[in-house]
Amino acid sequence: MQLITSITEMQQLADKTRNLGYKIGVVPTMGYLHEGHLSLIRLAKQNSDFVITTIFVNPTQFAPNEDFEQYPRDLNRDLAMCQAEEVDVVFAPETSAMYNSNFLTYVNVEKITSKLEGKFRPTHFRGVTTVVAKLFNITKPHIAVFGQKDAQQALVIKKMVKDLNFDIQILIGPTVRETDGLAMSSRNVYLKNDERKNATILYQSLKFAETEILNGETDIEKIKSTMEKMILEKKIFTIDYISFNDAETLDDLSIAHPNKSILISLAVRTGTVRLIDNIMVKR
Repeated sequence: MQLITSITEMQQLADKTRNLGYKIGVVPTMGYLHEGHLSLIRLAKQNSDFVITTIFVNPTQFAPNEDFEQYPRDLNRDLAMCQAEEVDVVFAPETSAMYNSNFLTYVNVEKITSKLEGKFRPTHFRGVTTVVAKLFNITKPHIAVFGQKDAQQALVIKKMVKDLNFDIQILIGPTVRETDGLAMSSRNVYLKNDERKNATILYQSLKFAETEILNGETDIEKIKSTMEKMILEKKIFTIDYISFNDAETLDDLSIAHPNKSILISLAVRTGTVRLIDNIMVKR
């Protein structure tokens, strides 16, 4: 496994790999890897010949009041995990290389970025799409793998790839969960013991909504009201949103129509930690 920090070196190796006829798969991450990331690496290995994992904590997707400086980092640990998964290259550039002092160019996907996460983090997706576009241009992949846990991000990346004619196939890996249902996240390390114990209510509320819809309930406001009560009963959470959206367009839904895929998503805060989760439902 190679560790590359130079953009030019990474581009040259990507060109060489393509010229040899190998199919490149990239897994963009912000590091502090967990089993969810490793599942995406395995999916990339199944669908390509040469896997690049990028590790870069991207400053442009953090607002000034967010946790960029505190975001967990452990490159040596990440490298060991990538080595164990037989990743071919880890690309871990410096921030100054990715964003020089005169950086002025951003990629912006409109409309679907103004909902859900975008409503509460207005500059977030501009940072995500910009860094992903840059990573695509640097690693030159045939496929790129993202996680369903960040469902809106996956939709935004797919839209960017389609609209800007990137010749890249986007694969979405399923959310990986702890044994008690909590979605794996690098930020879970922030949770205190009582917060971690009570965080299982997020997935429980999502599964409640799924069951209600599969059993024929169509009144989304009724389902949402019960979900809110379930979460707030824990006393330690505040809710940013619970939302039911068309899984393709992110249009808000008030009725659970049959044969329509629904993205049920939520974001909550406890202490200094913000947690997100989602499931897809179709009946």
